[in-house]
Amino acid sequence: MTDQKDGLRPIRRALISVSDKTGIADFARELKTFGVEIISTGGTAQVLRDAGVEVRDVADVTGFPEMMDGRIKTLHPKIHGALLGLRDKAEHVAAMHEQGIEPIDMVVINLYPFEQTVAREDVTIDEAIEQIDIGGPAMIRSAAKNFQDVAVVPNIRHYDFIIHEMKQNRGALTQELRRELALDAFLLTSGYDGAIQSYLNELEAEEFPTNIAADELLNCDTLTLHRLQELRYGENPHQRASLYRVEDPFRDGDITDLAGAGGVAAADLLSGKEMSFNNYVDADAAWQLVCDFDELACAIIKHTNPAGVALGENAEEAYRSALVCDPVSAFGGIVAFNRSVDATAARAVTEIFTEVIIAPDYEADAIEVLTAKKNLRVLRAGDSKNVEGLEYKQISGGMLVQTRDTHRLKKEDLKVVTKRTPSEKEIEDLLFAWTVCKHTKSNAIVYVRDKQTVGVGAGQMSRVDSVKIGAMRAQLPVQGSVLASDAFFPFRDGLDEAAKHGITAVIEPGGSVRDEEVIAAADEHGLAMVFTGVRHFKH
Repeated sequence: MTDQKDGLRPIRRALISVSDKTGIADFARELKTFGVEIISTGGTAQVLRDAGVEVRDVADVTGFPEMMDGRIKTLHPKIHGALLGLRDKAEHVAAMHEQGIEPIDMVVINLYPFEQTVAREDVTIDEAIEQIDIGGPAMIRSAAKNFQDVAVVPNIRHYDFIIHEMKQNRGALTQELRRELALDAFLLTSGYDGAIQSYLNELEAEEFPTNIAADELLNCDTLTLHRLQELRYGENPHQRASLYRVEDPFRDGDITDLAGAGGVAAADLLSGKEMSFNNYVDADAAWQLVCDFDELACAIIKHTNPAGVALGENAEEAYRSALVCDPVSAFGGIVAFNRSVDATAARAVTEIFTEVIIAPDYEADAIEVLTAKKNLRVLRAGDSKNVEGLEYKQISGGMLVQTRDTHRLKKEDLKVVTKRTPSEKEIEDLLFAWTVCKHTKSNAIVYVRDKQTVGVGAGQMSRVDSVKIGAMRAQLPVQGSVLASDAFFPFRDGLDEAAKHGITAVIEPGGSVRDEEVIAAADEHGLAMVFTGVRHFKH
């Protein structure tokens, strides 16, 4: 139906319907020099005619008059069929011929000035609603979806460049330009919908709106949050809070499919009091940690940092091994398992006061044990695991967005930098310590022996202080343990301090200007040390 060469598409018919008419007459005249037939609507058609540009009315194309104050004019199969029909698909071409649909090769549109209207202090709701464009976004999306055949022009800044390219290509546009125009178009409609959503949310006069949309976050156009529930209060009793669920822009599917989306926000509260803001924050830290292990693991978290982590042959063994690391801090903590919990493990957990337990599932008799503790919140997370995607951190006046830290270290990634090579057992403990360290607030130091945390030093301004605190707080003997550091040792003093406590091996990223000094210190103490080449700051 069209001739295509090297991705070029000739522009033979254009639909022009613009709210901002700046430069539109000049642009239309230029299109006419290439023999382009112009279809237009209402006020735009009148402006073009007044400028001496021949125009065909949309009503003549559709056979249907504009009505309802212009609300109904382009929402018609002869318009959208002309935009969506694939020119290289025989069935589409046949349908267009059969229904008398003439293809439209270009759509020139800018939308009703909704944002400018609602920015006025005296704007009424009726005035604002009237400026919600319906036909414009529909045509923009139809044209952008079919960018392989149709050029969509959503902004007056595109006019000059489009005419320049048409002059270079004898009235045609390249596929590359059509794709770029489509990306701009979808960005425009996304922002337009977000502005409408924000305005309507403000009308609700709620402190926590039902939905929040933020545009242009990293590689996604829109972040949408759906409120699940209001919480009793925030981080402190004088703060208010709500729980929202993220609509992942990288995940297809029903936005109400919480189980499929996974994560702590989607977990089922089987028993206990309502979850608090801090409960959710700590439960998420615990869940993310245990999900980083393939083996059966248990983590006890206090204020987002691990009080104890261990592997085990069964859930009870893993829990008791984690508990002995710091039983004092474990009181009132969060307990997480990455395997189903049985009654034996459930009874062990209920021996001390625990705020929350989270696991993929629970055996029936375990639920009976746990629900007997009325103050214990029992969360079932299902099969959800840590997934790649984005995480968001709000700062004053904005939002920081980054990909999740899903890096997993393998044995073959380790670089031995000392004279002594770590034993197989030391390597296993080093890898375990590294995973725990990844989930500990920086500056982070973790002591481990037999895949069980011995001591944790977290969140200190000085790395050497974290080394001291981790050893000082240890309830188990530090002698014979290995040590993980989330970032490199900037000086040898941290390593010298750790050696005083009888460690045998160290895992750290490396990359300091004083690496040679630190390596020499390890050799002096007879330690094995490996570099990872990766750091895990957690703030």
